[in-house]
Amino acid sequence: MAEQKIILVIDEEGAVSAKTFGFEGETCLEALDEILDETPVTSIKTTDEYLKKVKVNKTNTIKQGRDK
Repeated sequence: MAEQKIILVIDEEGAVSAKTFGFEGETCLEALDEILDETPVTSIKTTDEYLKKVKVNKTNTIKQGRDK
């Protein structure tokens, strides 16, 4: 998995902008929600990474017990 990084910039007026790297799909928004907590988001500009579908690896494990 690629390294995930978020860069936050706070300008002179207190406005916060964020740029994410290494995230795919809406995972970047979930990470920003955690960081920004209750800070309102007023606009979002997405990148090509945002449009990628997130790959999910799913493994099923079946355990068999011994009959007594």
